[in-house]
Amino acid sequence: MNSAPRDGRLPRYQRLRDDLAARINRNEWRPGEPIPSEAELGAHYGVAIGTVRKAIDQLVADAALERQQGRGTFVRRARFNSSLFRFFRFQSESGERRVPKSRILRRRSVPATSAVASALRMPVGEPVVSLSRLRLIDDVPLLAEEIWLQQSRFAPILEIDTAEFGDLLYPLYEERCGEVVVSAEEILTVETANEMQARLLRLEAHAPLIVIERLALDLERRPIEWRRSRGPADRFRYHAEIR
Repeated sequence: MNSAPRDGRLPRYQRLRDDLAARINRNEWRPGEPIPSEAELGAHYGVAIGTVRKAIDQLVADAALERQQGRGTFVRRARFNSSLFRFFRFQSESGERRVPKSRILRRRSVPATSAVASALRMPVGEPVVSLSRLRLIDDVPLLAEEIWLQQSRFAPILEIDTAEFGDLLYPLYEERCGEVVVSAEEILTVETANEMQARLLRLEAHAPLIVIERLALDLERRPIEWRRSRGPADRFRYHAEIR
């Protein structure tokens, strides 16, 4: 029998939750795959079913797992493109809602600046992978993005042919680097376009931009990616339901 090797001062269900999170992070169970049953986990860890259920409840609340009626509990696939749909209108001329096409403009290894190092919780000057990306609908640019990744965890990104990147990066992180994004924190700000941003987005100089700053985290809440997405303010929308 095994017990979760975590801080003994924490409740047992919390230690179990943290151990299961670490195993998911190690890709013992991949997104879309089922985890063992509650009875199997209880026997493996030597704990009551109620303790297992409480640990799994936490991981479901964290959007790391999802229960499927009659089938079991599965590792949840991240669905983060929806946040951009909340903020920007991604539609074709016919009004169809679409995932924007992506074009990698630049990829390189650079030393982490103080801002990047602070976001990714790493030393200043340590190598990071820096990506510049443009997202388009019908060849019309909608978002200009800057993306930073800790190079020690994402070195394969520097070697992949940019034609293989696809329109969504998180599946690439999982397939090529074994890194799974589980949650994210976002901050929205407003600024004016500089000369380069205006040129990329085909805007007038100093046009207003919405900036979405996102910090993507793994299941143990370690930073995986920091990005800034900039889009024209006239395409911005915000919806909140207050009860």
